[in-house]
Amino acid sequence: MRRRAAEYRRPVRRKLSYWIWALFGLFSVAALVLFVVHHNQQEYPLKQPTQENERIGLVQHENLNFTEEILSVTSLARQLGEQMILAKAYLIIAKEHNNLHLAWELSSKIRRCQLLLSEAALRGRPITLEEAHPIVSGLSSLIYKAQDAHYDIATTIITMKSHIQALEERSNAATVQGTIFGQFAAESLPKSLHCLHVRLTADWLENSALRELADEKSNSPRFMDNNLYHFCVFSDNVLATSVVVNSTVSNAEHPKQLVFHIVTNKISYGAMQAWFLGNDFKGCAIEVQNIEELSWLNVSYSPVLRQLHDAEARSYYFGDPQDSKGEVKFRNPKYISLLNHLRFYIPEIYPSLEKVVFLDDDVVVQKDLIPLFSLDLHGNVNGAVETCLEAFHRYYKYLNFSNPIISSKFDPQACGWAFGMNVFDLIAWKKANVTTRYHYWQEQNADRTLWKLGTLPPGLLTFYGLTEPLDRRWHVLGLGYELNIDNRLIESAAVIHFNGNMKPWLKLAIGSYKHLWERYVNHTHPFLQDCITSSN
Repeated sequence: MRRRAAEYRRPVRRKLSYWIWALFGLFSVAALVLFVVHHNQQEYPLKQPTQENERIGLVQHENLNFTEEILSVTSLARQLGEQMILAKAYLIIAKEHNNLHLAWELSSKIRRCQLLLSEAALRGRPITLEEAHPIVSGLSSLIYKAQDAHYDIATTIITMKSHIQALEERSNAATVQGTIFGQFAAESLPKSLHCLHVRLTADWLENSALRELADEKSNSPRFMDNNLYHFCVFSDNVLATSVVVNSTVSNAEHPKQLVFHIVTNKISYGAMQAWFLGNDFKGCAIEVQNIEELSWLNVSYSPVLRQLHDAEARSYYFGDPQDSKGEVKFRNPKYISLLNHLRFYIPEIYPSLEKVVFLDDDVVVQKDLIPLFSLDLHGNVNGAVETCLEAFHRYYKYLNFSNPIISSKFDPQACGWAFGMNVFDLIAWKKANVTTRYHYWQEQNADRTLWKLGTLPPGLLTFYGLTEPLDRRWHVLGLGYELNIDNRLIESAAVIHFNGNMKPWLKLAIGSYKHLWERYVNHTHPFLQDCITSSN
């Protein structure tokens, strides 16, 4: 089809399309303007009040001190708190009188009161009258109802006093029971160690060759040679004594120059001999003695032995712990054990020796102790680590300074020191008549009025003015009761001491320290392996 010439075309349609596009563009611009205006009208009015509200809320939160609100006389929060305390008292009384409905109502109102106080503390605004009124009126009504039921103030006070007294009695009883059970646990021998003791004793009784070997070694000249280094341990615990010896020789540069003198009781003598004759301790010399063979240690000589035969003393130490009026820990029989007091008779036991190092059976040696023997004690008898870094370890904490015998001769602020690792100059000991001084103080304390606990108090009196303080690193204490001893202090210590009830051979031992003791236990011994297996 042939296209028409330009002059014959219709221009109307083109003009119409121009108008349509023009109107569309105008409406688009108008819409955009309206959108911007509407957006600005919404944004700015909202933004300003929001910032203002935040500012006001912050000021209110900063201005409100809820503690002051509770203490304010005119505060609704204080009124609610006081009503709640009174309601709790009546709640207890209502339960005792079996008025369960009233108890339930009081309990419900108390919970609502607690909730409102918590909300007020969190939001940082005071409690309003509208919020407090229903709870205040409800609690007031219930308190009046309780008072009307003869739960008056006098009854409330008497009831609460009886409750407090009952709780105190239960708390004291629980404390006593806890102390008793703790001591029983500390004093008892684990099943595996008891088994080891029995097996060793049986071996000693059945093995004549073992007894002949003991007789041969008993006369060794090394036991009296002052050119060697002598240690003494007094114990009835075979495995604990073994750890002391093993840890000492393991850390010594010249273990063959060490001599150990062990004294035990009649019951443990066979087991102790069997163990130390059947194990090698790097060539050191070991002497085991039975305390009953020390014939000079008798009632006429030792005040402690006389106390053991005294009926009142036996009742005090060996009677029912719950019958005691004093502290239970003071009645532990170990404090009057002759093995425990044997440390005061070292020159009599070993008359040929000039210097010894005394070790408790609950210590572990981590460094070479031979340098102890070359320390200058400056004429003193006892070399020990002082323990008065805290006030607890001064003389007045151990002794009764209200007694003129004590107060006239000793300084209450004098520094205490530790038993458990001590260097004793036996020549100076004899010169100062130390054992005689010990006997004097034991006789003065026959009625237990000067001190009550153990061997340290008489030691503080006996070695007063005769003790040379040693560097603290020689002896670190507390591993049997203190949970947070600095590891650096433990690592630097020559001797660590598990003093306290949590002994390392017990299940109640402190786990973080137990490996320090365990690594010196001879787990390869067949008796010990069998006993551990059978007890599990």
